[in-house]
Amino acid sequence: MKPVIQLKDIQKTYHTGEVDVHAVRGVSLEIMPGEFVALMGASGSGKSTLMNTLGCLDRPTGGTYLLDGTDVSRLDRDQLADLRNQKIGFIFQGFNLLARTSAIDNVVLPMLYLQHRLSMREQQERALRSLDLVGLGKRADHHPNQLSGGQQQRVAIARALVNQPALLLADEPTGNLDSQTSIEIMGVFQKLNDQGITIVMVTHELDIARYTKRNVILRDGKILSDTPVPNRLDAGLELSRLKQAQEAIKLA
Repeated sequence: MKPVIQLKDIQKTYHTGEVDVHAVRGVSLEIMPGEFVALMGASGSGKSTLMNTLGCLDRPTGGTYLLDGTDVSRLDRDQLADLRNQKIGFIFQGFNLLARTSAIDNVVLPMLYLQHRLSMREQQERALRSLDLVGLGKRADHHPNQLSGGQQQRVAIARALVNQPALLLADEPTGNLDSQTSIEIMGVFQKLNDQGITIVMVTHELDIARYTKRNVILRDGKILSDTPVPNRLDAGLELSRLKQAQEAIKLA
């Protein structure tokens, strides 16, 4: 089985005037199919730069990046755009949904940029399957302003899934959500991961990272630690405990 992500001595230096900023310093990392990894670190640790590299949004200054076996450094801008659309699903903190567009049409969007265009019927069917995966099939016609924050993030996850990517990249996906909704979203990720989907998530929240399987901590552009998660949290159990606690407070 080949890695979905294979980084070899990745480096990224930004040139700002007369100062060179070494954001990533020789990172080597492998992520296998079916892993669920949290990238963590303080501000300036290099995690955002590394995430942009993984998402093919920024080219490294040095080193090699293989995405699902493809050497990213050999691709031109158009080829990179095609690779991103086919191989990577992006999920952001701010949802990035089109406000005047229904949930299903938001999910359809990535399919409009595929090299081999699908028929409108196929697009609608695939979008609805993605919404069903995240529990929103019955709200396909709702607009973002008719959905809660957690539901909007579910639509964003469905949109990321619709092209059946090799990799889901989530950048602080619970950053705009309350505690209960954050656990619900982590439950969606755990369910998807149990189905074999590979997920890499940037987070600064230690409690959220405990829902993943592996934590990679960065400091000063280098990997400080790379460890499996002990006593991994189960989102379903945590939600049940939270609701029991809320009921106890109401009865008190």
